[in-house]
Amino acid sequence: MAKTAVKTRAIPFKPILARAEKRKGGAKALEKLLPERPDMKALARLSDDRFLAEMTQRVFSAGFAWSVIENKWPDFEKAFLGFKPAKLIFQPDDFWDALLSDTRIVRNGAKIASVRENAAFVQEIAREHGSFGQFLVKWPSSDQIGLLDLLSKRGSRLGGNTGQMFLRFVGWDGFVTSQDVVACLRDAGLDIAAEVKSKGDLAKVQAQFNAWADETDLPRVQISRICAMSIGENRMEHR
Repeated sequence: MAKTAVKTRAIPFKPILARAEKRKGGAKALEKLLPERPDMKALARLSDDRFLAEMTQRVFSAGFAWSVIENKWPDFEKAFLGFKPAKLIFQPDDFWDALLSDTRIVRNGAKIASVRENAAFVQEIAREHGSFGQFLVKWPSSDQIGLLDLLSKRGSRLGGNTGQMFLRFVGWDGFVTSQDVVACLRDAGLDIAAEVKSKGDLAKVQAQFNAWADETDLPRVQISRICAMSIGENRMEHR
């Protein structure tokens, strides 16, 4: 979990902030659009079932209309027993097989299977660190790419943007490599691909966010949002 040593060549954050303020109607208007600073105490108190629920919602939302998943979510909660890891890992194969024909949820076999695997993942992390929330609180935002790698390797279907959005929605302080954020980084001079997928590009993004965090004393989640609002179409998936 050490800070990346990759050097950055992008411009300072001040002109990016100024551009976002101009686009959104001034500093106060922009400030109203920013997420709150991450609350580490609240994150630590969040129960393990809420982390599994958020993992599941992000997994099912990937490549699917978010509104459909959100509308069905109360039924997802019922179908997956409130996402209690201890309950789910002891459910027999018949329970999981029945979900494949359960009209209350989206019947995607691979994604349904990921809930079972992620229930075990959440419980394993909780045993190692006291709770999944305590684990996340201890992980520094300066090494988000290390955390994303762990989610990808130990979790199920939590790689790429899905892992980033999971961290965003539970309140961990991180960036999201949305199209607008990547466009902002490239416009700022960072030598990365239009779609950030390689470990090398992710390391560059991490280093730049670390540099901007040191420069501004802003949390990375706010830097990410400001970056997105400074350029492009400001797509709704960058929440």
